[in-house]
Amino acid sequence: MTSAKDTVRQFLLQVRSGQHPNRADRFMADRVLAHQVVSEAPMVVERTPQQYAEHVQEMLDAYGPFTLTLDELIAEDDRVYARWTHIGRHVGPIDHYQPTNAELTEIASAVYRVEDGLIVEYWIQIDRHGIIAQLERSTTQR
Repeated sequence: MTSAKDTVRQFLLQVRSGQHPNRADRFMADRVLAHQVVSEAPMVVERTPQQYAEHVQEMLDAYGPFTLTLDELIAEDDRVYARWTHIGRHVGPIDHYQPTNAELTEIASAVYRVEDGLIVEYWIQIDRHGIIAQLERSTTQR
């Protein structure tokens, strides 16, 4: 059986990276609880592998083909912590910001819970303020 750490590594490198979003069902349970860790408005979204693949496609539409560098991966029992850097170009609308073609960097981390070789739950944090600052800068430099 694949370890929890290997499951998350392959999920990030194949699916979250935008390389093969359609492979989400190889790494995710039929229903996954996605905890959006946001100080002012935490929420939990239930996602299917198909919905996650669509979510990655939305990222590709906004950032174009992007790179995802896995900066850290730490595992203990059924939990895996991952931190990554995502770099793309602002080629599609993001919130109310129209495309500028500027390079955008997203830094994010998540803790994944894996059962029987599949991701069943995760808690994700994204540097949203950093993304907004980059979008603001790119729109004023046009």
